Amino acid sequence: MSEYSVLIGGKAGDGIAQAGQLIASIFSELGYYVYQYIDYPSLIKGGHNFCIIRASDKPVFTHRTGVDLILALDQKTVDLHTSNLTTKGTVIYDSPKVKTEGQALPIEEIVAQFKGRAIMGNTAIVAGFCGCAGIPWNLAESVFRKKLTKETDINLLIAREAFSRTTRCMQIHPVEGASPRPLLSGNEWIGLGLLAGGIDAYVAYPMTPSSGVLHFLASVADEAGIDVVHPESEIAVILMALGFAYAGKKAAVGTSGGGFCLMTEGLSLAGMSEVPIVIVLSQRGGPSTGLPTYTAQSDLLFTCHAGQGEFPRFIAAPATPVEAFKWAAESVQLAWRLQIPAFILSDKTLSEGIYTPETTPEVRAYPPLPSPSYPYKRYADTPDGISPILIPPYKGEVIKVNSYTHDYEGITSEDSEMSIAMVHKRLRKAEKLSAMTDKPGAVICGGSVKAKTAILCWGSPRGVCNEVAQELNMRLVSPVVISPFPAGEFRKAMEGVEKVILVEDSSTGQLDKILSLEGYRTDELILRYDGRPFAVEELLEKVRRVAS
Repeated sequence: MSEYSVLIGGKAGDGIAQAGQLIASIFSELGYYVYQYIDYPSLIKGGHNFCIIRASDKPVFTHRTGVDLILALDQKTVDLHTSNLTTKGTVIYDSPKVKTEGQALPIEEIVAQFKGRAIMGNTAIVAGFCGCAGIPWNLAESVFRKKLTKETDINLLIAREAFSRTTRCMQIHPVEGASPRPLLSGNEWIGLGLLAGGIDAYVAYPMTPSSGVLHFLASVADEAGIDVVHPESEIAVILMALGFAYAGKKAAVGTSGGGFCLMTEGLSLAGMSEVPIVIVLSQRGGPSTGLPTYTAQSDLLFTCHAGQGEFPRFIAAPATPVEAFKWAAESVQLAWRLQIPAFILSDKTLSEGIYTPETTPEVRAYPPLPSPSYPYKRYADTPDGISPILIPPYKGEVIKVNSYTHDYEGITSEDSEMSIAMVHKRLRKAEKLSAMTDKPGAVICGGSVKAKTAILCWGSPRGVCNEVAQELNMRLVSPVVISPFPAGEFRKAMEGVEKVILVEDSSTGQLDKILSLEGYRTDELILRYDGRPFAVEELLEKVRRVAS
């Protein structure tokens, strides 16, 4: 396998994320699969930002601790990360500002030579990487031209000079027979999935790490023919989206944990009124403001139980960009087919990670809603609990939705028998949802699929867990559908397993609580709750320790 890892670091304001994307794009042009992890504090200037770009001729979904090249725009990058250099690794650094060994590049001098701005130092060091890695200038130039659309000429002069001042220290070859691969963030894949599912509107108040969905959909709104709205609060977000849905427009919202707290009353309104809604919930460290720019999986139980009362909901926790696309699209269909809330449960690692897809996404088609009968009853009782939807205005018909317990027409009712009938109606929808989603793809297996020890995970940690499972000849079991729990598919995945190791980015092991309700137990918990995802080497050591 041909594989490389590059780390670039500097201060907030140095353009580290953009530089990382330039490097990722160069690898993509060479035909590599790419994963980019970005680590940054909640600061506009200062602090320490870094990206790890991992490129391989096989699909990759996580980063490694060891890196082959470090691009250092400040001393802190050298001090914190040089211990992670591989034996043949080297450092390209901004001289004389940074003191270390490796390839010195006078970035400040080069930028000043062409009267560039200080942030253009990121262009210089990426060009230095290209020169060091033996990447042809014409390929590097084409990437710079595509990605640096502002002040392109100055950036190219700086890049050409920096490229010429570095000496080749390694040779990164193109992947034989491969073509350039698309490169998008997890949030962009979610946005594309929502479009494929047929959304007409996306409503969101910006909240890291979900904001990328809002930014992406806003950038394509005119082309896609959708409404993208940024209201004044998360309360307004979900109520506006429910208004869109009542008027017949498929709507989705996006937020993180703190914003979702404000949406829970609107969620219950959707549950009682049976108005469909799709919620993109991208987790970060909490409680409260917590760790705004770091990852977590601590909102699983909150998502399963948010909102008062009992009503069905669909929750999918994708782990890869293709799954993010697929389940975002299917969540739209399921929300409207069953008139329920549907969640895409992401986290900072997946949402803000940059990926190349491993396959072409495919979306399952669900049967259309039944046609209404007349006179119209919004909450008509049916064998599966799913009432036909009629969109207002419709001549001669009253189309009423209600947050109170109601009768079949939507008129408020506190009658005992009617209350029971409506509860049973919603529960039948839950049964229908389970039958529709407990199918292949609801639980993913990997590693050594017959092994008796299983690593269990959900969401973004699957990438690192799968690599560890392959290394240690263990089984990987990873549910994607969380609610309703896919009991049948999970039972098949766990056949023959004697020991279970749960890996989760939380302090309490929340999937373990869900599994206990299904009659399963976990033997070991490997938990991380500092906001950082596991690297392959870190998790490998921990799994070896608990498995011995």
